[in-house]
Amino acid sequence: MPAPLTTHSSKGPVRLALPPSLGQALAGERGRRLEAFLGQALKRTTQVVVAASYEALAKELLSGKCEAAWAPPFVCARIEAMGVRVLVRGVRNGASSYRAALLCKADRPYTLDTLQGTKASWCDRDSVGGYLLPLALLRNKGLDPGRLFASQAFSGSYQASLDALLSGEADLTSIFASGGKGAVTSGVDELLPGRQHLVKVVAYTEESPNDGVAVAMSTPTELTMDLERVLLQLHESTEGAAILKDTFSADRFEAAPRMGYRALYRVALASL
Repeated sequence: MPAPLTTHSSKGPVRLALPPSLGQALAGERGRRLEAFLGQALKRTTQVVVAASYEALAKELLSGKCEAAWAPPFVCARIEAMGVRVLVRGVRNGASSYRAALLCKADRPYTLDTLQGTKASWCDRDSVGGYLLPLALLRNKGLDPGRLFASQAFSGSYQASLDALLSGEADLTSIFASGGKGAVTSGVDELLPGRQHLVKVVAYTEESPNDGVAVAMSTPTELTMDLERVLLQLHESTEGAAILKDTFSADRFEAAPRMGYRALYRVALASL
């Protein structure tokens, strides 16, 4: 049974910000489903918004305009260093970490040794799976992205980068892939259902901690505690499990260790 919720002194809406990485579809049906579920569970009106960029997502949280945010790992690392607490992080296929998969078109196959002069489409400068991890991999292989690529563009989402790849505007992109001890699989099945055969994995990167839900420093303690309980119990109901899969690409949440994203600064520095 879910733990009893506390009573909040504030009656204003609870605002949860989502990143733009999976596209504006989150602002539609999936966002409304999440609003309804959290509103009922928290006994508070809930608003789900999609940030315009990762930078905007961090600013919304740091300014207190949003009480909580589902944030990618590098954003979690940055805001943790500023005193923000990451409550929970996603678990996928039994793992609390993930990789990135560099992709090309299946009919125009590339390897890490044949990327010279190609065009890359990345998600966002703060995206771990869509930019930082692949750049770290290239630099570790002795490849300078500034000299390697004919052009590099930022699309704002995984889906938009895949669209650029399939249309021929780009030759290479990067999306999230599974981590942990099992077989590594990319997120192609989720992002390109029925069209997986159109792309090919060039390489997989090292791992990073999964995305996490962070709370603003101004969020009341009682609300923070309730939000943590609701998120940790999300997988226990059919509707909650569906929301986890469709919105968070996770099987469940687990409590995030304090300062658990600190090691990502090494990845970020290697990508610059």
